[in-house]
Amino acid sequence: MTLGLVQCHVARSHPEANASFAYSQLAELAIQGVDLVVFPEAFLTGYAAESREEALALGIPPDDPSIRSVRSRAAELGVGLVVGWIENDTGTIRNVVELSTPDGARHRYVKTHLPELGADRYAEPGDALAVFETPWGRIGMLVCFDLRAPEACRTLALQDADLVLLPTNWPEGAETSAELLARARAAENRVWLAACNRVGTEGGFRFIGRSQVVDPDGRRVAELGEDADRLIVEINLEQAREKRIRTIPDRYEWTVFDSRRPELYGPITEARDLGRPRA
Repeated sequence: MTLGLVQCHVARSHPEANASFAYSQLAELAIQGVDLVVFPEAFLTGYAAESREEALALGIPPDDPSIRSVRSRAAELGVGLVVGWIENDTGTIRNVVELSTPDGARHRYVKTHLPELGADRYAEPGDALAVFETPWGRIGMLVCFDLRAPEACRTLALQDADLVLLPTNWPEGAETSAELLARARAAENRVWLAACNRVGTEGGFRFIGRSQVVDPDGRRVAELGEDADRLIVEINLEQAREKRIRTIPDRYEWTVFDSRRPELYGPITEARDLGRPRA
């Protein structure tokens, strides 16, 4: 499949303007043969909010015209679309991303791991990590800070994800995610991982770009800098279905998940009171 990442500025609280920009990008990328176009986290709305009131004002309803219009435009062009927004669903705030495919399917993901930052401070976390069947292969979605929890990407990989998409708002200070964590998550699970970040400033944050595509060996096969740009990458999802690693063929080989010891991992799923002093 051919993947397109749009690393761009975002107009805060102007979903119609952001949708209009998306129309032009979708049209140009469709001409270039792109199958699936990915925009950054909270692309339609922006992300920065310093209070619950600001987050509510930033959010748009689940059936906002900007969502419907950009979804329809992608369908008309015959391309897949990954687009996100801050949602205000009758007073409930969520950080949402939607994957729509040319066959009319729509798959929704709500960010599950929330940092103490921006609109996420006031959002309700999602309660599912799912992998979706698409015309190209099995695709899972995470959003930005979700990458920090290794269990999230591993959960998608254990559901046979070929590709993990990560719309993100990496600001200054998040260089570790761009430099290290994206590659680590891809390599430790042998999945493709595509991170699409934004650029510019909003609410005192400066965003670092660095959108990238990482292969199942953890190699960054394409990356952008810190300016607005687009990335078009052809990827072979079948590479992610080969989970056997041959460091020295016939002498030193292993399969990614076969050496796991789930019976030892109980503490991973136990809630920990961070305010409780250690013994």
